[in-house]
Amino acid sequence: MSNGDKALLTSVKQSLFRHPMAVAAGGASLGALAVVNGAAIVRGMDSPWLLATAIVADVIAVGIGALLAAREVMVADRRSEASDARLAAIVDSAMDAIVTVDESQNIVQFNRAAEQLFGCNRSEALGAPLERFLPQRYRSGHKGHVEKFGRTGTTSRRMGDTTTLWALRADGTEFPIEASISQAIEGAQRFFTVILRDITRRKDIEDAMQRSQQELRDLSARVQDAREEEKARIARELHDELGQMHTALKMDLSELRRGLPADPAALAAKAEAMNALLDQTVAATRRISADLRPLMLDDLGLADAANWLVLEFAKRANVACDIQLADAELVNSAAKNVATAMYRALQESLTNIARHSGARHAWIVVSVQNGALHLEVEDDGRGIAPEDLAKAKSLGLKGMRERFAYIGGALEIAPAPRGGTRLRFRAPLQDAREGAA
Repeated sequence: MSNGDKALLTSVKQSLFRHPMAVAAGGASLGALAVVNGAAIVRGMDSPWLLATAIVADVIAVGIGALLAAREVMVADRRSEASDARLAAIVDSAMDAIVTVDESQNIVQFNRAAEQLFGCNRSEALGAPLERFLPQRYRSGHKGHVEKFGRTGTTSRRMGDTTTLWALRADGTEFPIEASISQAIEGAQRFFTVILRDITRRKDIEDAMQRSQQELRDLSARVQDAREEEKARIARELHDELGQMHTALKMDLSELRRGLPADPAALAAKAEAMNALLDQTVAATRRISADLRPLMLDDLGLADAANWLVLEFAKRANVACDIQLADAELVNSAAKNVATAMYRALQESLTNIARHSGARHAWIVVSVQNGALHLEVEDDGRGIAPEDLAKAKSLGLKGMRERFAYIGGALEIAPAPRGGTRLRFRAPLQDAREGAA
């Protein structure tokens, strides 16, 4: 049934058949006319007046029927026109631009919002190809995308789910849009309707936020670099200056002990206690210096520094540790910033194991794969709950994630097969910022 037939049927239902008295009168008239025609057929030529009456009644009925049909057609047309006018008014008053094209992708509908958006009058747009409002670089592929959408049979979908779409104003300026497309078949013709919105302001805000985030990331990285440099300076001074002074004191104290007489036991015990305290001071200085920045990271490389850190952690935390270094030479070829980030990641991971996991065993793997430095730290502890990762005070892992993102790396956190947590760090051997520069 065509749209015209549906409109006519709707009109008849809403006009003639909705009045019971009119339906009853029409039925009675048709019944009487049937009786008259039946009597005329039976009597035939014996009653000329009856035959004439039947003929006149039939002519009158046909005339009335024709008039009623013509009236209903006119009513249906007026209602269809009114419905089209209402639909056009709704489309024209929409806040978003609405553009409809036929199968040849020529524009057949262009609402007022589209006029304002593209800076083009409706009279100029109607009949024009849609590619007029597309940047040149998108025109070759756009028609194929629309045809493919038509073959899918999907009623509607959003366009450009993963990419930003761009449109072209009449003055030649490009702007970003958000769009959805739908299709409908009218008769044998298929039409595509696109509803689109200018997102220039939103895109500018998103770009500004991304720039701001990148600036904050750059600032954070510079602060981290400055902190590492300051730690290295303090660690070097602790190691060199305080270490030398402690060594001199220890030598003087040893000389003093040898010069003391053997009888005064109290002086000898005091000297022994002073020597033990000095040993503790030397050890504490070395530990503080190593915590600030192990000098072997700069002098010997990441492989030795990581191995030393794991061994020291195993002794202090009483956690059995297995470390695998795949290729020390390749590991040591990492850029300074990358090596520092990886060392700090290992340091933070081991600290978290000691403080929170309750683990008895830890496994560490340092390797180089496909030009990237990899670190994997796994334990058999209680694991990290998702709500713990979401805590605002969970700054250690968040800081590591940001640090690795800045140098072009990544951090993955997942449950470990042994029941604890597995942390995987990856970073390019050379700083991604240097490669970009």
